[in-house]
Formats: sequence, C-alpha cells, structure tokens
Amino acid sequence: MVKLIHTLADHGDDVNCCAFSSSLLATCSLDKTIRLYSLSDFTELPHSPLKLHTYAVHCCCFSPSGHILASCSTDGTTVLWNTQNGEPLAVMEQPSGSPVRVCQFSPDSTCLVSGAADGTVVLWNTQSYKLYRCGSVKDGSLVACAFSPDGNLFVTGSSCGDLTVWDDKMRCLHSEKAHDLGITCCDFSSQPVSDGEQGLQYFRLASCGQDCQIKIWVVSFTHILGFELKYKSTLSGHCAPVLACAFSHNGQMLVSGSVDKSVIVYDTNTENILHTLTQHTRYVTTCAFAPNILLLATGSMDKTVNIWQFDLETPCQARSTEDEAKQFPEDWSEDDVSVWLCAQGLNDLVGIFKMNNIDGRELLNLTKESLADDLKIDGYSYEKEAMENWISKKKRTSPMTNLVLPSVVLTPNRTLKMAISRWLETHQK
Repeated sequence: MVKLIHTLADHGDDVNCCAFSSSLLATCSLDKTIRLYSLSDFTELPHSPLKLHTYAVHCCCFSPSGHILASCSTDGTTVLWNTQNGEPLAVMEQPSGSPVRVCQFSPDSTCLVSGAADGTVVLWNTQSYKLYRCGSVKDGSLVACAFSPDGNLFVTGSSCGDLTVWDDKMRCLHSEKAHDLGITCCDFSSQPVSDGEQGLQYFRLASCGQDCQIKIWVVSFTHILGFELKYKSTLSGHCAPVLACAFSHNGQMLVSGSVDKSVIVYDTNTENILHTLTQHTRYVTTCAFAPNILLLATGSMDKTVNIWQFDLETPCQARSTEDEAKQFPEDWSEDDVSVWLCAQGLNDLVGIFKMNNIDGRELLNLTKESLADDLKIDGYSYEKEAMENWISKKKRTSPMTNLVLPSVVLTPNRTLKMAISRWLETHQK
C-alpha cells in the first residue's frame, strides 16, 4: 500500500517539476524559484530557495551523482547549481533565446540536453559549460526529454505529438507521431528487458499526452543492428490529459499525473492499476520516484508537493491485495468507483460521483430517483437525435424535469445498463 507522509507548500505558484537525488528533493515553480529539501526529514535546506531565473522555472533535474542541479526557464536559460551550497555554476543561454521547457542529464553526467519552445534542442558539455551540438524538430515546442539508461540515445517529445530519437552525436535516428494532441512527458525505465531468442536487451519507454493516454514503447539500439522503436501498449486509466509519467528506479512501477487531479501507479509487468491517489485539488503536473527508497513525489497546480511512501511489498503483492478488495464492490472506495466509471466509458460522471462521495456501498443503493434528485443526473432516456436537437436550440434544462442540466454531454444509457448488468451477474450469484 501507499500513504501520504508529507506535504510541502512553500511555493507561491504552480509546481512545474520535482526531482530526486539520493539525498535531496528539488521542486520548481511558476514563482521563478527552485527549492531543495532533505529526504531525511523533508526540511528545506538553508540555501534554499535558489533564485536566479527571471521568469517561470519549468523543469529541474539532478546529475546522477546528485552534486549538480539543472533548472530551465521561460527566460531562455538553463542554470547549473552546486547542490551543496546553492551557488550557480553556469548560466547557459539557449542560442535562439527561446523559453527552455525541459532539461535532462546524460547517465554519465558529461552532457545535458535542453529543449526549447521554438523546437531547438541543445546538447551541452557539462564540464566546459559549452554548446556541443544543436538541432531542432520540424514542428512544435520541445516539452519532454529522456536519456536511455546506457546513454547511447535520447528521446524528445513535442507539443505536436512527435517522438524524436537522437543518438549521442545529435543525429536524428527516428521521428514519429505518438500522441495526436501533443506529448507532455516521457521517461525510460532504467531496467532492461531481455529478448530470450536473440539475447538482445531492450528498454521500456513511456510517453504521455493531451490525448489522455500513456503509451509504452520498446526501444533497442546497437551499432550493428541499428535503432528500433516498437509500440507496445496503451494505458488508459486517466479521463483527462496526462501531464507527467515516471518509472520507479527498479522498473516495476510507472506513475502518472493528470488534469483529472489524480495520480495513478501501474504495475509495469501486468499494466494493472495498483493505486489511484487523489489528494491534489488541481492538475497534477509532475511526479517522480526516489532512486533508492520507496518514495514518490507529486506536484500540482495547487502549489503543493505531496510525498508518498510505499510499504515494503512487491507490486505483485499489492496487485493481489487490490484485486481481492475489488471483488467486493460494497468495499470499493470513491476512487475505485471513479476507476470503474472510466473503464465503462462514463468519464463524464466521475466529477458528479466524487462531488457526492459515492463509494461502493452508495453505488449499490443508487436508484433512478436518487440519480435525478440527489446527483442531479436526469435519470431519463431519450432518442439521441431528439436530445441533440433539444440542445442545439440552446435549451439547457431536462425535457422531463425542467431542471438545469449540469452538463450537455450525452452519455449512452445502454452503456450504464450493460455495465451494471455485467456487474450484477458477476457479483450477485
């Protein structure tokens, strides 16, 4: 299981990114600052907050050693900081001066990638602080970046939805449309997947986007066989755009944060949902796992960062416990009901059910009358064409009850009827 153990509320505006080293947590915000916290007790370091950027800070990341922190901003710069004293080591200006949206260290710390709103991507030498290579994508802003664990390549994601793969010399190896409405984040699993037949090793890559989906890819690259990117699967647990995703250090879990204000933790092997966390009150913009302990940080537009701790159990054990509980709908939490609604294609009802605190027991007691009177759901069925004609005439009341409709989104009643029928057949034998 997972529990909330601490909430940080020091930022004065939206939290854009959070990142872990082995001993520190870094957060950055629209308030132009970066804050550093000790993982031992989550107290803020004496030299925090770090102030140098003149506009919003979009991304921050630690070097693998944890001695250097990078941050990038709308002001067109990427800054390297000494994490021990908070002093800036270098200010690296994007050649075009465009707002920098994302930055990422290579696994060996020798390079840093920065991606900008005009589509330019720069590979910096972190020893000399000089520009090493520069390139650009065809369309859109660069908003996501991740290095493969072996450092042979890195992937960028754009607001137009393209995943672009580059080698360590900044040569473009591949580009394809991954998310129709734009990519928001991507991350590599640090743990390789072996191919038993050919003895090759692959890496999992996760990407997420405005299409409400998380896509899993399998990536391989060798100098003999070349590069290969294969689509594997899609995770559809969220009912709104997914803004962040990250693998756990051991590769067994994948976490995502969404505009639906929820955080979902998946088992990467089965792709089942292990946990749904709903503590944030606004969009979840960032999430990150600690490298060597079972901690998760999630940041939000509610200006807070929540720290979650996992029990010392394997995802398999957690999945077994979750599945066991979900065999009995009367034991469902409000979150379980929300997940069930999304799975049945009833995403538009999630907000109404949450507002009325509908858990499994309440779900069992719902009637047509309570849907209409208590939840303000119309409760009647209509011909789709007739209802669309009604709404097209700018009528915003129920044809039967004359009550104001909270939403003009039409939900097929047959879906709810079939879903409830299947559920009754399964659980009331």
